[in-house]
Amino acid sequence: MSKQKIFARLNGARLAAVFLCLCLPVATAQTRATYTNPVIAGDFPDPSVIRVGDDYWTTATSAEWSPIFLIMHSRDLVRWEAKGAVFKTPPAWAARNFWAPELQQFGNRFYVYYTARMKNGPLCVAVASASEPQGPYTDHGTLVCQEVGSIDAVATADESGDVYLIWKEDGNSRGQPTPIWAQKLSADGTRLVGSRKELFRNNPTTWEGGVVEGSFVVRRGEWFYMFYSGNSCCGRRCDYALGVARARKLLGPWEKNPANPILAENNVWQCPGHGSIVTNKEGKDYLLYHAYRKSDVAFHIGREALLDEVKWAANGWPTINEGRGPSATAPRPTVANIVRDEDSFYDEFGAPAIAASWQWPQRSVPAVSIETVRGGRLMLSAADKRSKDALAAIITQRAPGGNYTATTEVDLTGQPREALAGLSAYGDQENALGITLGGGEIRVWRMESKGRRTVAALKTTAQTVSLRMTAKEGTRYRFAYSVDGKAWTPVGDEIDGNHLEYVRVALNAGGAAGAVGKFEWLRIEPAP
Repeated sequence: MSKQKIFARLNGARLAAVFLCLCLPVATAQTRATYTNPVIAGDFPDPSVIRVGDDYWTTATSAEWSPIFLIMHSRDLVRWEAKGAVFKTPPAWAARNFWAPELQQFGNRFYVYYTARMKNGPLCVAVASASEPQGPYTDHGTLVCQEVGSIDAVATADESGDVYLIWKEDGNSRGQPTPIWAQKLSADGTRLVGSRKELFRNNPTTWEGGVVEGSFVVRRGEWFYMFYSGNSCCGRRCDYALGVARARKLLGPWEKNPANPILAENNVWQCPGHGSIVTNKEGKDYLLYHAYRKSDVAFHIGREALLDEVKWAANGWPTINEGRGPSATAPRPTVANIVRDEDSFYDEFGAPAIAASWQWPQRSVPAVSIETVRGGRLMLSAADKRSKDALAAIITQRAPGGNYTATTEVDLTGQPREALAGLSAYGDQENALGITLGGGEIRVWRMESKGRRTVAALKTTAQTVSLRMTAKEGTRYRFAYSVDGKAWTPVGDEIDGNHLEYVRVALNAGGAAGAVGKFEWLRIEPAP
């Protein structure tokens, strides 16, 4: 029987941090079951969501990872499957910092208003468009590039039907105020016309602190409601929260809700904010937004995507989870036939091309292909065939949380003796740790601030082995190998991974010029 590729993800705190899933429903009587946050685990910040008929589409900040702005699909806002990306490679004008894409539909055209840093220049708001939500997208370049930076754009129609771009001037990057601006868009949505107007700015004496950003506008009755985030978004000292303002006309005047923030931290989640709102077929509004887990693993995982219903009080202001912060569990947005969702990610590389959920560093694009032998395997090597770096080629999936086990089978048959291939917990090009096969050894290594050292090593003559990495609490790692996939031999003791943030599970290859690492499969299994 030929191999089948199964991509599955868990709906819940142990959600496998992958962006391709094939959910295997079990037929039951229809019921309004519950879901558990996060709905997309692993780092998926600044999420944007739209509904097109029965389908939901989302994308999010990808920072320095490619493909840029993964596009995911769902039928219920809970289970998500990767379908592609806005850009395979960076647009010619842009260097880095691919943030806050806002996916929107106007007429029969789909737009992504996004942030990126211009080469040798500031942060800019730009736009791409497509005829289908999953693309392919055509980039139209920049819309606005203020001196201190322009970020977090969203487009919305005013009371007359004219479409305006709303964005933040990134003054806080220089210790200045952060105005929210609006300016009319051209009929095709790709240029700004007329003059801009400031809608409001941060009040540093309130919960907003030095920042207001991440605007999203909803029109309800005679009011426009702008959901926005305030204060510090990111890192261990973050104090982000979400508020709302309203106006009878899009260009104001705007009044801020005296009950702000309407979404703040609780004992499970911290620093919630920067999301967008979608209305389901039943007319209920849902906010898809990001937050950190309130635990020691939070900053090793990153900002994950959460979902909560937006309800409207008698006074006209919106509320979220009755002001109790992000929900742990809540009723599903749709009637479901699901008993449970699968817990693990498993890729056997059986398709002609790699799955849409795989990403790699923008500055280190690997050579990747699928070899159709024995049902398929991944061939991974450096795009620069002269490179001898041990991490010359990296391809990753998001980590599903702080506790998980990742396993793979590596084959170096026919490769140079110096060739290496392995499995790692990857933070960035300077911070990682992992286990590799190569040079007659199974080697466990740790890299911090460019300094790489071998922690433990065992001799082996095997050219094909299984490798295992076990993570606990996001900071403690153990490694093992097996020659038969059954009996596992530990390699070294537990390793400290406190230096890692926004961790991904990575397959890596290198060590010799032209070396090719062959991977039979990758499995990621979350643990309690």
